[in-house]
Amino acid sequence: MDLDAFRWLLTDDGQALLAAASDASGDELSVQARLRRDASPEHVAAALTQVGLRRRAVAKFDERAERMYFTPDGLEQATRASVADHRAARLVAASARTMIDLGCGIGGDLVAAASAGLTAAGVDLDPLRVAVAEANLAALGLPGAVTVADATLVDPTPFDVAFADPARRSARGRTWSVEDWTPPWSYVERLLRHDACVKVAPGIPRDLVPAGVEAEWVSDHGEVKEAALWSGRLATTARRATVIRESGLATLTDEDDPGADVRPVGPFLYEPDGAVVRAGLVTAVAAGVEGGLVDEHIAYVTGDAAYRTPFARGYRVLEELPYREKQLKAALRERRIGVLTIKKRGVSVVPDELRARLSLRGDRTATLVLTRVAGHGTALLVEPF
Repeated sequence: MDLDAFRWLLTDDGQALLAAASDASGDELSVQARLRRDASPEHVAAALTQVGLRRRAVAKFDERAERMYFTPDGLEQATRASVADHRAARLVAASARTMIDLGCGIGGDLVAAASAGLTAAGVDLDPLRVAVAEANLAALGLPGAVTVADATLVDPTPFDVAFADPARRSARGRTWSVEDWTPPWSYVERLLRHDACVKVAPGIPRDLVPAGVEAEWVSDHGEVKEAALWSGRLATTARRATVIRESGLATLTDEDDPGADVRPVGPFLYEPDGAVVRAGLVTAVAAGVEGGLVDEHIAYVTGDAAYRTPFARGYRVLEELPYREKQLKAALRERRIGVLTIKKRGVSVVPDELRARLSLRGDRTATLVLTRVAGHGTALLVEPF
């Protein structure tokens, strides 16, 4: 989709075509044929693209997706609304009133900021993404300004907060090198000298985070979505894990972490959330459930009591099974286990391949944890509580 086709979609005729494309039913070819009676192939393609992208976007933007506009790359790179809303709420809590989004894409973070009451402005090098961001603010009835500009040349100091989400793709595809980001890591480091928030990949090494900068890992419904670096007065701790679930939001920091020792496996096992693991706060979870680690290098926690915590999923340990495959297979058959969920950490096992080799038979379901306990491979039969 090019800029002219997108701008046409915003006209009255374009909106009528978009509505018709949204309501159309039937196979793709027949839908295209009907729509082309009243519009050009280029405009029909643009409308159908938006319809498809809006359906995909519901997972990120909920009901707002039905009124918003997207590009394929822009949707892929956009922050999930629940995470962007959390970030905007942190800015409001820090008494920020204005924000500049340096590389705003389709405007997902601008939407969250404006919805939270911030005066938000955005820049992006791509005129199409700027047009889409403007359209999204307008479609949702939100204030804000967007313009085409090179983010690296924009002075962020007139704004209370600068936000950036560097693109983590190069001409060769997704990149893991921070200097291949656009803008590169050197720009991020300069930006973090101000009151700023930078969205980064959740796999960012903790030792790469500059001194005095807070690193926050965020998971949404059990899936780690991103890390964010907070600098200046926005940084309130060194490491933070934030967990978003249906019941609300919970956060854990290095200040909540007194440490924990390795201990034998007790009656209960806890699997810390991925954000907790990324943030290096597994021992904080262990302290919270009055337990310890099963191994100093493994992100499983064990304890003697059942605790409900937003930062980990809890299991009751039923028994230890043989770790060797042949004996494990016999033990599972003896227990008539035909459906098996395999969870693993710290061991070289491919669950789907192992499940196939076990040739399960039986009418019972079970969960098996394969891990290391005090350095030794261990198989634990567990059940969630």
